[in-house]
Amino acid sequence: MNIRSAVSAITASLVACAVSAAESELRFIGKASEDGTPVYEERHRVLGECSGGLWHPDRHSVDYQRPGGGDTFATKELNYQHSTLRPEVEFEQRDFDETLSIKHVDDDTLRIRWQNPSGDVENYDVPFDETVVVDAGFDNLIRQNWNAVTAGQSVDFRFLGPTRGEHYGFVIEPASTERTNAAHIVRIRPSGFIARFLVDPVTLGYNESGVLTDYFGLSNIRKSREDNYTVHIRYEVTRQANCELTP
Repeated sequence: MNIRSAVSAITASLVACAVSAAESELRFIGKASEDGTPVYEERHRVLGECSGGLWHPDRHSVDYQRPGGGDTFATKELNYQHSTLRPEVEFEQRDFDETLSIKHVDDDTLRIRWQNPSGDVENYDVPFDETVVVDAGFDNLIRQNWNAVTAGQSVDFRFLGPTRGEHYGFVIEPASTERTNAAHIVRIRPSGFIARFLVDPVTLGYNESGVLTDYFGLSNIRKSREDNYTVHIRYEVTRQANCELTP
């Protein structure tokens, strides 16, 4: 190979790399209702890249607003630099003076700082392994196991309960509901005996492309100092990523 051919080959490789890892953006809106009454809206903006033809999230911001696009009363920032399943999290719900921070201390420990509505602060260092999922990482877990999930198979994992400083066994499994016509419906429920009494199952709807369309279950948003909303969230994509979400 002569010098010109070598340079051409290198240039082609660089271009191919740039195309295979192109920056992309995904935006979507979630409208939450409780017992049919609108209670809040979520405005999601996810920055990531298309690598190997698949979507990989990098940073994810959420503004929680009153119905109809009112004032922002809560925010959440997720950073996937360490793992798409275990993002770092910064959450604040200002009307209840609640904050939650989840950070990676090292390769096997998460550090949690939670200020609850009473003003008390709880700190936890939580060991984890590759089976542990944090916050919105469950959405990426489902997409990573898309072929198994859509074939009706179950997927076991552990989910972080940050305000308890512990993670618990959960399972993703096929489900059904008449409340949505989503192409694929799954349920996430606790698999451990004790956790079944602490956490209610969550039902999710997805379309054929792996886009989350519906969420049924307990919200992370408070309606009082003692209780969170139990909601149905309907999601609508307003800006598509430039590549596929699922394998």
